[in-house]
Amino acid sequence: MFYHLFLTTSCNLTCKYCCGEALEENAPFPFKVDLCLPEKFSKLEALRRFLSNDPDPTLIFYGGEPLLALDELYWLMDHIEARFVIQTNGTLLHLVDQRHLSRFHTILVSIDGREKITDYFRGEGTFRRVMGNLKSLEGFRGELIARMTVMEPLDIFEEVRWLASNEEFPFRSIHWQLNAGFWNDFGRREFCTWLEGSYLPGLRKLAEWWVNWMEERGEVLKLYPFLGMTKSLLEGEPSWMRCGAGHSNYAIQTDGRIIPCPAMWGMKDFYLGSIETSSPQELPKVFPAGTCANCEMLWVCGGRCLYATVTRKWGSFYSLVCQAVRGLVEAVLGILPRVRHLLSEGVAEWEDFDYLRYNGCEIIP
Repeated sequence: MFYHLFLTTSCNLTCKYCCGEALEENAPFPFKVDLCLPEKFSKLEALRRFLSNDPDPTLIFYGGEPLLALDELYWLMDHIEARFVIQTNGTLLHLVDQRHLSRFHTILVSIDGREKITDYFRGEGTFRRVMGNLKSLEGFRGELIARMTVMEPLDIFEEVRWLASNEEFPFRSIHWQLNAGFWNDFGRREFCTWLEGSYLPGLRKLAEWWVNWMEERGEVLKLYPFLGMTKSLLEGEPSWMRCGAGHSNYAIQTDGRIIPCPAMWGMKDFYLGSIETSSPQELPKVFPAGTCANCEMLWVCGGRCLYATVTRKWGSFYSLVCQAVRGLVEAVLGILPRVRHLLSEGVAEWEDFDYLRYNGCEIIP
């Protein structure tokens, strides 16, 4: 099982699409929310006992910014047998010693592309701090993933292409997540214009560029939304909630309570147990309902986002998110014959499309 652990709710950045929007959020919310959770996770021994009952646990350090709780992170890595993953904004990576750094299976670093766009969303100077800290990963042999948050005015084609091919620090693994439907912000956004005029055309261009890279270099870049979708379409493999939320991937709050998804932090109606009283095998399963349950795309989409599905904070405009998902599927279908040809010719191998499921990449943006 996979577990996102909130090591802390504190963060040293105030990104536009996270803290920046949360501070503006004042819309009514349809669920009871606990706003008095501890700032930092302290139930270390309880978590060790809980995970000892899971034969193959993966612990994903999460926040806030998890490296603000470095002592707790070190203790857990020293006392728990697990696969370790971290999602970090990258500004504090230089603080992690080489012994612990080498034990991470995967590091997901938040970066949105080139300096201008990253600093626009995350704060002036953030790009340089992150890129400088990547030098501290010289001894790291696991997977490093650039984890983008995308919204207007970002150009998905230009920014992903730059991340993969820049000379300063090229990323071989990239994931992007749409900032869409999370906040009650549709009225002040230009999402529809950006979706149709930039994002969807950009996806098609990017898919072509991705398969061109395979043909020219014999390398399958791990562009996760394309990678996971291609694997599913090639194998005809159905999927429930591709991030794993509510069935294979749970989140542990700072108070030790367990929820189906990190975005559902504090939502009391979705508390599924706690690390002190539950066992991994007993955790309930939570699947998408409503319009998703009857959608013909569900087998390949999986429901996109459990939080967005149950809250529907964009109301009827959430259909635009479904349009984005359909655009992704269509972009991959457009290049699928060429991918099949590469596989048949031995230019690409089936294992090139393998990845660690539920590693923090939702596959469906």
